[in-house]
Amino acid sequence: MLDKSAPQSQARASGPLAGFRIVEFAGIGPGPFACMLLADMGAEVITLDRVGAKKNLKAVAVRGRKVVELDLKDKGAIAQVLDLLGSADALVEGFRPGVMERLGLGPDVVLARNPKLVYGRMTGWGQEGPLAQAAGHDINYISVTGALAAIGTKAKPLPPLNLVGDFGGGALYLVVGVLAALLEASKSGKGQVVDTAMCDGAASLMSMFFDMKAMGRWIEGREGNFLDGGAHFYGVYECACGNFISIGSIEPQFYALLREHAGLSETCFDAQMDRKAWPALKAKLTEVFKSKTRDDWCKIMEGTDICFAPILTMAEAPKHPHMAARNVFVERHGVTQPAPAPRFSRTPSAIREAETAEIGEIMGAWKAGR
Repeated sequence: MLDKSAPQSQARASGPLAGFRIVEFAGIGPGPFACMLLADMGAEVITLDRVGAKKNLKAVAVRGRKVVELDLKDKGAIAQVLDLLGSADALVEGFRPGVMERLGLGPDVVLARNPKLVYGRMTGWGQEGPLAQAAGHDINYISVTGALAAIGTKAKPLPPLNLVGDFGGGALYLVVGVLAALLEASKSGKGQVVDTAMCDGAASLMSMFFDMKAMGRWIEGREGNFLDGGAHFYGVYECACGNFISIGSIEPQFYALLREHAGLSETCFDAQMDRKAWPALKAKLTEVFKSKTRDDWCKIMEGTDICFAPILTMAEAPKHPHMAARNVFVERHGVTQPAPAPRFSRTPSAIREAETAEIGEIMGAWKAGR
């Protein structure tokens, strides 16, 4: 059941998207995250969810919504949804291809009702192709793009959380697509379908690496390139305390500072870009960093142009002086979570509460506002 104790926010929305109306069909992963970003930027997001579906209106990814329960198998509810979409600027759905069409809410039907609507679709494999109807998760979508094969140790690939597929290649590309289509619709008066597939977005994120491969600057396999842990000057090192630090001293001037502050005076370190020398130099640098604690290395290197940072846990990150000074994290309902990003100078984003609502109430307000 819905959390009836959730606060009923009456605050006027702020942010660059204030005044835009988006209808979200409830899902998991990249769709809700994309709508969280849109809501943080001021859009009014109405989430349509199943009757009786378990909800946590205090969760990070559902902040800023009005949540409405509907039975989409009921023709009367579909009629209400179509009325609602008639006054919306965008729609976001993350079902398998064909589901919205079977509900009677496919693009042809909806755009006939509201020709200016932006119809955002979020899937793993895309709306067509041999795998379009197959189940999958982030790890599968990034597997076929070349991304997962390039991340990890020599022994095997390691999934980079759900950052590359769900959120980087999925949610962020959905947001970019929806915003671009809204901008175009404001000029043409015509909406369109935005087909966002996580495999498409993850492949797009690999653009620089495909470029480097074409130039002969990237080899297949892991820990053999300067950005995948192969180079001694760009990687992760364990400290005496068991914690870790990261360095990214690619440019010669930054590498010189690394050598100076870490005491790397041996002439073997002159061979910065010699791939054959990297394993031996990495072994030496491993021992150097193990000689001091993470706090010791922070005192020596943090704030310099070495390109250095301590590797912090989620519990530690909000307490880091830079993160704290910029208020990168905030506390809401007793949960520490990332603040809205990016930042706007004149129309700041803000976290708004999620709340329950009735569809009739929303339609009345929307019709009055048009």
